[in-house]
Amino acid sequence: MTSDTTTGPRTVLVTGAAGGLGRTFAEAFARRGDVVVIADIDRAGAERAASELSAGGLTVVGTGVDVTDAASTATLAALAAASGTGGIDVVINNAAIYATLTRSPFEDIDEAEWDRVMAVNLKGPWLVARACSPVLNGGARIVNISSATVMSGSAQWAHYVASKAGVIGLTRVLAKELGPRGITVNAVAPGFTLTEASHSLIADAESYGIERGSIKRPIQPDDIVGAVLFLASPDAAFVTGQTLVVDGGRQFL
Repeated sequence: MTSDTTTGPRTVLVTGAAGGLGRTFAEAFARRGDVVVIADIDRAGAERAASELSAGGLTVVGTGVDVTDAASTATLAALAAASGTGGIDVVINNAAIYATLTRSPFEDIDEAEWDRVMAVNLKGPWLVARACSPVLNGGARIVNISSATVMSGSAQWAHYVASKAGVIGLTRVLAKELGPRGITVNAVAPGFTLTEASHSLIADAESYGIERGSIKRPIQPDDIVGAVLFLASPDAAFVTGQTLVVDGGRQFL
């Protein structure tokens, strides 16, 4: 694709968007008038989320995807490209394994679980970016969702932290390779954010980490949206290969 679609309605693909942060991102883009494709391993959940948002007058399509499977991501890219006026303008790589993980010393992490986390959290963004690359419009944006835990480390969480660190490395490489096409690639690294997944992961989610923050309150999904919208906007046309930590000042780089 060669057209520059930095103005007017865009086609936006968000993975892992049946709920949580992904759905929040999808709704934010849709409310700006974009055509949004919600993709998730939970196809029924993605279709339900799309139906609910569409009922409010937004243009949203829901579909299933296995981000660890090349054929599945190729099908997704083709569907997304055909959902708007042609091609894809924004890709939000949000799908990840998170809530189902249990904390364990690195010596005790099951090898199969390690491989599954790496497949979804790191291989997934690579496969989605690879599948979408041929149909990305000029001026397209890729925003990969990493995690602020990469900056601080998190004991007994080695597979998750390592996978999200890999996302930052992948972001930098893609920024170099896609930059000549006018495509930017950046990452957002949220702190511990209050989603359904976070509540199921930690009993005291409402207070977790607040004492470490410069802003003394829990991080809400809406706190992360602005960073994603900015990096996906024309205002960020000269920002690429960067990681923006959004954690209320719980740590500084």
